[in-house]
Amino acid sequence: MSSDRIRVAVILSSVRKGRFGPTIANWFVGTADGRDDIEVDLVDLADFPLPTALTDEPSPEVSEVLGAFSARLSAADGFVVVTPEYNHSFPAALKAAADWTQYEWHAKPVGFVGYGGLAGGLRAVQQLRHIFNELHAVPVRDAISFHSPWAQFDSAGTLTDPTNAEAAAKVLWDKLSWWALATKEAKARRPYDN
Repeated sequence: MSSDRIRVAVILSSVRKGRFGPTIANWFVGTADGRDDIEVDLVDLADFPLPTALTDEPSPEVSEVLGAFSARLSAADGFVVVTPEYNHSFPAALKAAADWTQYEWHAKPVGFVGYGGLAGGLRAVQQLRHIFNELHAVPVRDAISFHSPWAQFDSAGTLTDPTNAEAAAKVLWDKLSWWALATKEAKARRPYDN
Protein backbone atom coordinates (compact mmCIF):
# COMPACT_ATOMS: atom_id res chain seq x y z
CA MET A 1 0.00 0.00 0.00
CA SER A 2 1.33 3.42 -0.95
CA SER A 3 2.21 5.72 1.94
CA ASP A 4 -0.21 8.26 0.43
CA ARG A 5 -3.07 5.76 0.50
CA ILE A 6 -5.21 5.80 3.61
CA ARG A 7 -7.21 3.01 5.20
CA VAL A 8 -10.68 4.09 6.33
CA ALA A 9 -12.89 2.02 8.60
CA VAL A 10 -16.50 2.73 7.68
CA ILE A 11 -18.45 1.84 10.82
CA LEU A 12 -22.02 0.64 10.38
CA SER A 13 -23.49 1.45 13.78
CA SER A 14 -27.05 0.15 13.63
CA VAL A 15 -27.55 -3.40 14.87
CA ARG A 16 -31.36 -3.24 14.96
CA LYS A 17 -33.44 -5.93 13.23
CA GLY A 18 -34.70 -4.66 9.87
CA ARG A 19 -32.10 -1.89 9.84
CA PHE A 20 -31.62 0.35 6.82
CA GLY A 21 -27.98 1.00 7.68
CA PRO A 22 -26.46 -1.57 5.30
CA THR A 23 -28.09 0.20 2.34
CA ILE A 24 -26.56 3.54 3.37
CA ALA A 25 -23.18 2.03 4.27
CA ASN A 26 -22.89 0.04 1.05
CA TRP A 27 -23.81 3.10 -0.99
CA PHE A 28 -21.19 5.18 0.82
CA VAL A 29 -18.47 2.53 0.45
CA GLY A 30 -19.30 2.41 -3.26
CA THR A 31 -18.60 6.14 -3.58
CA ALA A 32 -14.93 5.38 -2.89
CA ASP A 33 -14.69 3.13 -5.96
CA GLY A 34 -12.18 4.52 -8.41
CA ARG A 35 -10.27 6.51 -5.79
CA ASP A 36 -6.62 5.51 -5.58
CA ASP A 37 -6.05 7.32 -2.27
CA ILE A 38 -8.45 5.28 -0.11
CA GLU A 39 -8.78 1.66 1.00
CA VAL A 40 -12.10 0.94 2.75
CA ASP A 41 -12.80 -1.56 5.53
CA LEU A 42 -16.53 -1.89 6.30
CA VAL A 43 -16.90 -2.64 10.02
CA ASP A 44 -20.41 -3.78 10.97
CA LEU A 45 -21.06 -3.45 14.71
CA ALA A 46 -23.51 -6.35 14.43
CA ASP A 47 -20.38 -8.52 14.06
CA PHE A 48 -18.92 -7.15 17.31
CA PRO A 49 -21.55 -7.50 20.07
CA LEU A 50 -19.88 -5.60 22.90
CA PRO A 51 -21.88 -5.33 26.12
CA THR A 52 -23.02 -1.98 27.48
CA ALA A 53 -21.79 -2.91 30.97
CA LEU A 54 -18.08 -2.04 31.03
CA THR A 55 -15.56 -3.90 33.15
CA ASP A 56 -11.79 -4.04 33.45
CA GLU A 57 -12.04 -7.83 33.59
CA PRO A 58 -14.10 -8.85 30.54
CA SER A 59 -14.99 -12.47 29.98
CA PRO A 60 -12.90 -14.45 27.48
CA GLU A 61 -15.73 -14.13 24.95
CA VAL A 62 -15.89 -10.33 25.31
CA SER A 63 -12.09 -10.11 25.21
CA GLU A 64 -12.07 -11.99 21.92
CA VAL A 65 -14.69 -9.71 20.36
CA LEU A 66 -12.94 -6.62 21.73
CA GLY A 67 -9.57 -7.77 20.41
CA ALA A 68 -10.94 -8.29 16.90
CA PHE A 69 -12.77 -4.94 16.93
CA SER A 70 -9.75 -3.09 18.34
CA ALA A 71 -7.51 -4.55 15.63
CA ARG A 72 -9.79 -3.28 12.87
CA LEU A 73 -9.83 0.22 14.40
CA SER A 74 -6.08 0.25 15.02
CA ALA A 75 -5.40 -0.61 11.37
CA ALA A 76 -7.39 2.42 10.20
CA ASP A 77 -5.97 5.87 9.44
CA GLY A 78 -9.46 7.39 9.70
CA PHE A 79 -13.10 6.56 10.19
CA VAL A 80 -16.55 7.29 8.83
CA VAL A 81 -19.45 6.49 11.13
CA VAL A 82 -22.73 5.62 9.43
CA THR A 83 -25.41 6.27 12.03
CA PRO A 84 -29.16 6.39 12.24
CA GLU A 85 -30.92 8.70 14.62
CA TYR A 86 -32.89 6.86 17.29
CA ASN A 87 -34.82 8.98 19.81
CA HIS A 88 -32.80 12.10 18.88
CA SER A 89 -29.51 10.24 19.42
CA PHE A 90 -27.31 7.46 18.08
CA PRO A 91 -27.45 3.68 18.72
CA ALA A 92 -26.35 2.21 22.04
CA ALA A 93 -24.09 -0.26 20.20
CA LEU A 94 -22.01 2.65 18.92
CA LYS A 95 -21.64 4.15 22.39
CA ALA A 96 -20.58 0.76 23.76
CA ALA A 97 -18.03 0.38 20.95
CA ALA A 98 -16.61 3.83 21.71
CA ASP A 99 -16.54 3.18 25.46
CA TRP A 100 -14.73 -0.16 25.13
CA THR A 101 -11.97 1.45 23.05
CA GLN A 102 -9.87 4.57 23.34
CA TYR A 103 -6.36 4.75 21.88
CA GLU A 104 -7.51 3.28 18.57
CA TRP A 105 -9.22 6.60 17.76
CA HIS A 106 -6.46 8.98 18.85
CA ALA A 107 -5.28 11.59 16.37
CA LYS A 108 -7.32 10.15 13.50
CA PRO A 109 -10.08 11.90 11.55
CA VAL A 110 -13.69 10.78 11.75
CA GLY A 111 -16.47 11.69 9.34
CA PHE A 112 -20.18 11.05 9.60
CA VAL A 113 -23.04 9.82 7.44
CA GLY A 114 -26.33 10.32 9.27
CA TYR A 115 -29.80 9.21 8.35
CA GLY A 116 -33.25 9.30 9.84
CA GLY A 117 -36.53 11.16 9.80
CA LEU A 118 -36.93 14.92 9.53
CA ALA A 119 -33.52 15.71 11.05
CA GLY A 120 -31.69 13.29 8.74
CA GLY A 121 -29.53 11.95 11.56
CA LEU A 122 -27.95 15.32 12.28
CA ARG A 123 -28.84 15.28 15.99
CA ALA A 124 -27.03 11.95 16.33
CA VAL A 125 -24.04 13.31 14.42
CA GLN A 126 -23.87 16.43 16.58
CA GLN A 127 -23.72 14.33 19.75
CA LEU A 128 -21.08 12.06 18.24
CA ARG A 129 -18.79 15.01 17.56
CA HIS A 130 -18.50 15.58 21.33
CA ILE A 131 -17.77 11.92 22.01
CA PHE A 132 -15.08 11.67 19.34
CA ASN A 133 -13.48 14.89 20.57
CA GLU A 134 -13.18 13.22 23.96
CA LEU A 135 -11.59 10.19 22.25
CA HIS A 136 -8.92 12.52 20.81
CA ALA A 137 -10.23 11.96 17.29
CA VAL A 138 -10.49 14.78 14.75
CA PRO A 139 -14.13 15.21 13.63
CA VAL A 140 -14.37 16.39 10.04
CA ARG A 141 -16.69 19.35 9.54
CA ASP A 142 -18.42 18.07 6.40
CA ALA A 143 -20.98 15.27 6.76
CA ILE A 144 -23.70 13.54 4.76
CA SER A 145 -27.31 13.58 5.89
CA PHE A 146 -30.23 11.57 4.54
CA HIS A 147 -33.68 12.86 5.46
CA SER A 148 -36.17 9.96 5.15
CA PRO A 149 -33.77 7.81 3.10
CA TRP A 150 -36.23 4.96 2.65
CA ALA A 151 -37.81 6.86 -0.24
CA GLN A 152 -34.47 7.84 -1.79
CA PHE A 153 -33.11 4.35 -2.52
CA ASP A 154 -34.63 1.72 -4.77
CA SER A 155 -34.97 -1.96 -3.82
CA ALA A 156 -31.44 -2.66 -5.11
CA GLY A 157 -29.94 -0.02 -2.78
CA THR A 158 -29.33 2.53 -5.53
CA LEU A 159 -30.05 6.21 -5.01
CA THR A 160 -32.80 7.36 -7.33
CA ASP A 161 -31.25 10.85 -7.56
CA PRO A 162 -27.57 10.56 -6.58
CA THR A 163 -26.37 14.02 -7.64
CA ASN A 164 -26.33 15.86 -4.29
CA ALA A 165 -25.41 12.85 -2.16
CA GLU A 166 -22.51 11.86 -4.41
CA ALA A 167 -21.22 15.44 -4.39
CA ALA A 168 -21.39 15.44 -0.57
CA ALA A 169 -19.60 12.06 -0.48
CA LYS A 170 -16.78 13.41 -2.62
CA VAL A 171 -16.32 16.36 -0.26
CA LEU A 172 -16.32 14.05 2.77
CA TRP A 173 -13.79 11.65 1.22
CA ASP A 174 -11.55 14.57 0.14
CA LYS A 175 -11.55 16.16 3.60
CA LEU A 176 -11.11 12.84 5.39
CA SER A 177 -8.21 11.92 3.10
CA TRP A 178 -6.52 15.27 3.75
CA TRP A 179 -6.86 14.96 7.53
CA ALA A 180 -5.82 11.31 7.55
CA LEU A 181 -2.62 12.09 5.65
CA ALA A 182 -1.93 15.15 7.80
CA THR A 183 -2.34 13.27 11.09
CA LYS A 184 -0.43 10.24 9.77
CA GLU A 185 2.51 12.44 8.73
CA ALA A 186 2.42 14.36 12.02
CA LYS A 187 2.44 11.14 14.06
CA ALA A 188 5.41 9.86 12.03
CA ARG A 189 7.37 12.99 13.01
CA ARG A 190 6.17 13.13 16.60
CA PRO A 191 4.10 10.32 18.17
CA TYR A 192 0.79 11.36 19.65
CA ASP A 193 0.89 11.32 23.45
CA ASN A 194 -1.70 8.79 24.57
